[in-house]
Amino acid sequence: MNDLMVRAKDLRKSFYNGKNRIDAVKGADIFIKNGESLFITGPSGAGKSTLLNILAGFEKPDKGEVILGGENIYRLSDKKRAVIRNEKIGFIFQFYHLLPEFTAAENVMLPALMHPKCVRVAAKKKAEELLAKVGLSMRLNHRPGEMSGGEQQRVAIARSLINSPKVLFCDEPTGNLDSKNSRAIYELLFGISKENGLTLAVVTHEAGFAASADRCLGIKDGLLV
Repeated sequence: MNDLMVRAKDLRKSFYNGKNRIDAVKGADIFIKNGESLFITGPSGAGKSTLLNILAGFEKPDKGEVILGGENIYRLSDKKRAVIRNEKIGFIFQFYHLLPEFTAAENVMLPALMHPKCVRVAAKKKAEELLAKVGLSMRLNHRPGEMSGGEQQRVAIARSLINSPKVLFCDEPTGNLDSKNSRAIYELLFGISKENGLTLAVVTHEAGFAASADRCLGIKDGLLV
């Protein structure tokens, strides 16, 4: 089992909309191997994002366990789980979540600055190197409002890599992009994951891009199929 980066068992998560109970994840078992690229596809509302947030340590399940890098993350305190997220996990959001008042380089640096042993000069240098890797060496000092959607997502990718994570979780990373930019982003993600030996877990409704992944799962009404 040492070759597994993520292993989850019997995950269940429900929400309430008024008095109506919504079962978002229904007993999901899942594993992701070290260095593997896994896509989870399904329609909107199928439970993809909820499942990804549970796997990444953001949302505690009602039942079940998640072992990430050998740690049972929901047996840890919130503080220790936050440390694991900062040190081992990169997360790419559909809506970028860049701070509008910060430059591209400053946005990329943020996760590194949260580490108590961070050296600001080193973080700035690495941020600039990562932005160059994603093709934005000329945008270091631009703010999000001065960049296109595709460029903002590249900044978000660079930010997710600043702490050299072991696993990269992506929640609909091209949901707001056109087909040309979507293809470019996926090619970038696959290239970076292979180059760095990263484990890649992506949820998307765009099944066409999943063909390049090592493995693909479907989810419908909270059930993996």
